[in-house]
Amino acid sequence: MFTKILIANRGEIACRIIKTAQRLGIKCVAVYSEADLNARHVTLADEAFLLGPSPSEQSYLCIDKIIDICKQSAVQAVHPGYGFLSENTQFAEALAANDICFIGPPSSAIAAMGSKSIAKEIMAKANVPIVPGYHSANQEPKQLKQASIECGYPQLLKAVAGGGGKGMRIVNSADEFDATLDSTCREAQKAFGNADMLIERYLTQTRHVEVQVFCDQQGQGIYLAERDCSLQRRHQKIIEEAPAPDLSEQTRKTIGEAAVRAAQAINYVGAGTVEFLYNPDGTFYFMEMNTRLQVEHPITEMITGLDLVEWQLRIAYGETLPLTQDQLNINGHAVEARIYAEDPDNGFLPATGRLKYLSTPEENDYLRIDTGVIQNDEISIYYDPMIAKLITWGETREAAINRMVDALRGYRIAGIKTNIRFLLQLANSQPFRQKQINTDFIEKHHELLFTHPPQDHHWFLAIAATYFSQRQQQNGTIEGDHYSPFNQRNNWRLNSVEPYVTVIVTDQETYEIEVIIQADGYNITVDQKSYSITAKLIVDRLCLNIDGQQLTVYCFEDNDQLTLFYQGQQFQCQRPSLALSELDTAADGALAAPMNGVIVAISVKKEQPVKQGDCLIIMEAMKMEHSITAPCDSVVKNIYFAQGDQVNEGALLIELESQALNLTSLEDTDENVSR
Repeated sequence: MFTKILIANRGEIACRIIKTAQRLGIKCVAVYSEADLNARHVTLADEAFLLGPSPSEQSYLCIDKIIDICKQSAVQAVHPGYGFLSENTQFAEALAANDICFIGPPSSAIAAMGSKSIAKEIMAKANVPIVPGYHSANQEPKQLKQASIECGYPQLLKAVAGGGGKGMRIVNSADEFDATLDSTCREAQKAFGNADMLIERYLTQTRHVEVQVFCDQQGQGIYLAERDCSLQRRHQKIIEEAPAPDLSEQTRKTIGEAAVRAAQAINYVGAGTVEFLYNPDGTFYFMEMNTRLQVEHPITEMITGLDLVEWQLRIAYGETLPLTQDQLNINGHAVEARIYAEDPDNGFLPATGRLKYLSTPEENDYLRIDTGVIQNDEISIYYDPMIAKLITWGETREAAINRMVDALRGYRIAGIKTNIRFLLQLANSQPFRQKQINTDFIEKHHELLFTHPPQDHHWFLAIAATYFSQRQQQNGTIEGDHYSPFNQRNNWRLNSVEPYVTVIVTDQETYEIEVIIQADGYNITVDQKSYSITAKLIVDRLCLNIDGQQLTVYCFEDNDQLTLFYQGQQFQCQRPSLALSELDTAADGALAAPMNGVIVAISVKKEQPVKQGDCLIIMEAMKMEHSITAPCDSVVKNIYFAQGDQVNEGALLIELESQALNLTSLEDTDENVSR
């Protein structure tokens, strides 16, 4: 077995690989960018080397730098993880040229599957069903437009060199095609250095079912069950499960064997995933093959009891497959939810910032967390905004989902927007529980998923007032007799009960809350509704009895801004000093940057008239483009930045001559986030 490897990646997957490698006694070398100086994968590794500046093209994508570090650290092999260079033929070939083992497939297999058009041809010859569409090398716009019309609508326009959903658009009519083609080609060229496109008929009511395959250097292949990854936004998975529900045993066998044929058709070695579109009638079509370990591999590990990274290491070292197909056992059901720094209420816009508070459910045999961050880490603009993968297992699908719902309720983050509440709504929704799943699930059930659970503001405000009172009592006693009323800061009055008023601001509304401190607790009144409360604050846990109901609320306070966590709900409020300092002072008509990023293009000029919906500025963050559009007919008054400028969230980008604008006019123009 290898004794020392380098991990050419970052974040949770680098941490995941280190865990298995070190268990096997393998030394691990990490690489990092300037942004990742104090990252978790760096601290876990046995050695770590600086690659370069924060942008990935100057660090994690620099093949020559990684090769130099491999030589310097005398490693025998490189694990690429997923994303970055994991499916880069030049990287695999450069390692081979320097006698360093690539823990992945041969470069020829990567090349074959890296081009979606070539992949379709290979699959057709291997008797693997493919989706009807256009896969020709002729990329003239007129030819693509004609092929689009012949294919029919809706259709999917995809970058031939893309992967994981990036460089992908749905086209609903011929009128949309030209503009969509321009945008997708531009992004494909930037991301992959190849603007070529293919067209596929977009099948509605389908499911995304993928098969985990492994092949060894002796030519043997095996499939390790299948996963359903139909719950997606921007064509990127957010909840996956294994095995795929409601597949007959014959279908499982047929689709698994087709996946192995696909892998063996390109002389595959190592871990790979063959992805299919699965129809309600049981038919399925090859979509693509990812020639690497998948993000969602933990759910396969949970139902098989296997360590897929260990399998990768052993096969790369030349060992044969540890099991045959007949020896494989599938046990129970597993679900994975991807926790992202993003705003589901604003088109899943990626978020950046510091994880000021991070509390996770406790891991056990039924619950696993794969993450690359800890509390106080920064989610930067440079990389994928994934915070963690939450994985649960159960004897049945229902048990796995129940554990997922419970775990999401116990996952608490403050300081940055996340999709935790949305994931909870999604995992706990009746259509999902009833297996009514397909790739347009989120769009179809939009109203159900984006209806926020009702928050009783008065109830939460009473709890917030209790928290501030508890904190004041804990911090407010002066030295001396702790039982003396003269040493308490609680508005004590001789022979009377004197209430005091605490002011709390939430949702831009100011509440004056009356608090009476009693011998055994508090009487708190919010808008004439009173609550009898006893409480005890223990670090971040507020143990309460409210009108006879016992419960625990978790609390995080940052500069008088308080976040309360209860059963998956978050309630935020603040003291007036902070609330007043954060009033929006932007001029009417000014559009602010919704996140940190770089100005890619400016589509307008000063004094230019614009119509509602016109694209004004295109920003890029986390390898994803976003358009800032005009919310109404107006005239461009000022432009504050130029193409190529880096801007911070909240910076004024452009000013329009009109009434105050609704800043929610941001419209996402990409379908995925790259790693």
